[in-house]
Amino acid sequence: MHEAPLILGGKRVADVTADVCGPIERGPTGRWRRAFAAAVALLLLGVVAVGYQIAVGIGTWGLDRTVGWAFDITNFVFWVGIGHAGTLISAVLLLFRQKWRTSINRSAEAMTIFAVCCAGIFPVIHMGRPWLAFWVFPYPNERGPLWVNFRSPLLWDVFAIGTYFTISLVFWYIGLIPDLATLRDRASGLKRRLYGWFALGFSGSARTWSRYETACTLLAALATPLVVSVHSVVSTDFATSVIPGWHATIFPPYFVIGAVFSGFAMVLTLMLIARRVMRFEAYITPRHVEAMCKVLVFTGSIVGLAYLTELFTAWYSGNPYERFTFLNRAFGPSGWCYWVMVACNVITPQLLWFRRIRTDLRLVFVVTLLINVGMWFERFVIIVTSLERDFLTSAWTSYQPTLVEYATLAGSFGLFFTLFLLFCRWLPMIAMAEVKTVLPSQDHGHELVSDGLTAPAAASAPLPAALPLAGAGR
Repeated sequence: MHEAPLILGGKRVADVTADVCGPIERGPTGRWRRAFAAAVALLLLGVVAVGYQIAVGIGTWGLDRTVGWAFDITNFVFWVGIGHAGTLISAVLLLFRQKWRTSINRSAEAMTIFAVCCAGIFPVIHMGRPWLAFWVFPYPNERGPLWVNFRSPLLWDVFAIGTYFTISLVFWYIGLIPDLATLRDRASGLKRRLYGWFALGFSGSARTWSRYETACTLLAALATPLVVSVHSVVSTDFATSVIPGWHATIFPPYFVIGAVFSGFAMVLTLMLIARRVMRFEAYITPRHVEAMCKVLVFTGSIVGLAYLTELFTAWYSGNPYERFTFLNRAFGPSGWCYWVMVACNVITPQLLWFRRIRTDLRLVFVVTLLINVGMWFERFVIIVTSLERDFLTSAWTSYQPTLVEYATLAGSFGLFFTLFLLFCRWLPMIAMAEVKTVLPSQDHGHELVSDGLTAPAAASAPLPAALPLAGAGR
C-alpha cells in the first residue's frame, strides 16, 4: 500500500502561498462576520457577569463554606488542559521530525495562547478582589520586599502558567516570522509596514534560515518539558491536600495525559471547521485527521486506565473516606456527571479504533465535541464531588451553579473564539514555510520559485538547517 500524501492536489509553492494568504487578502466573509458577532456577544455576556460578580462579590456564585472551589477552578483546569496540545504538536513533534504536524501546528500554537488567556481569568476573579491580583508577585513597599507564600499551590500556578504562556507566545511568534515576510511582500500601504515591522527584516537568505531553524529548535527544547511540568503543577493544587479523592500520587501523570487528550480533541474540532469553511481540504487531509484520531485513542485509553487506577487505589487503601468519595462520585447526587464523564472520555474514543469512523469527518467532529464535554465534566467531578461531602455530615451540601457562573463560562468561550477568529482573519492559519517542505510535487535537487524568493526541495527528508525552507511571495 502507498502512504497517503500529506498535501493533496499536486500543490506547488506558489499555490500554497496563494491558498493560505487568500482568505486574509480577500477580507472577511459573511460566515466570519456572523461567527465573530456570536463570539463577541458571548464575550460581552461574560464581561457583564464578571463585572457584576466584582461589584457584588463572590456570593453571586453557588459557593459555600464546604464547596470553596467549583466552576471557577473547573474552568481554569479545563482551559489549561486545552492549551496542552499546542505545545505537544509544536515542540515535541518538531523535535521528532513528524511531518504531519506542518498543517496543524500554527493553529494549535495559537489555540494554546488563547486557552491560557482564558485560564488566567479564573484564578484572578476567584480571589474576590481582582484589583489586588498583584499580591501573587513579590513587590517592594516601605518595609522592603514583600514576599509571597512560596508553599502555596496557587502561587505555583502563577509561575507555571506564566512560564507556559511566555514560551508558547515566543515560539508561536518566531514560527510566524517567515509567513509574516510573505504577507509583507504581498501587501501594500499600512499593512505592508505592519507586517514588515513584525517580520523583523526577514530576508529568506540561507543565513537567515539557519538562524531561524536554530532558534526554533532551541525553543522547542525549552517548551518540551512544559508538556509535563505545567499540568503536573496544576495537579499539585489537589494532590498536596488531604481531601479524599484529591490526595493521590497518580494526579500529575493523570492530569498531563488528560490535558493532551482534551487539547488534541479541541485542535481537531477547530481544524475540521477551518478545513470546511476556509477551503483547506488540500492541506488538512484525512491523513492528518486519522493521525490525530490515533492520538485520541491512545490518550483516551490511558485516561480510562487512570479512572480504574483511582477506583482500585480507593478500594485497596482500606481508607473508608476514600472508598466513600468514589462511591459518592458514581452513585451520589452528582453521579450523572460521573457517568457522562465515563461515557465521553472512555467509551466514545474507542469508536475511533474503526477506520470507517476515523475517515468520516462528521463522526470525528461529533466525537471530538463529546470528548471536550467529557473532559470538562471530569474536572467538575474531581473538584465538586470531593468537596460536597465533608468529613462531618453536618457540613454536607449540594452545589448548584448560578446564572453568573454559567455566564462566566460562556464568556470564556466567547473570549477564546473571538481571539481565534481574529487570528484567522489577520494571520495565516497554516504555516506556509513548513508546508512547502512536504509538498509531494517537489523533487530533490530542484528549486521551485514562489514569486520572488526560492523554496528548497524537501519532499521526504527533514530540511538541513542551512537551506531556506520557503519563500515569500511578492
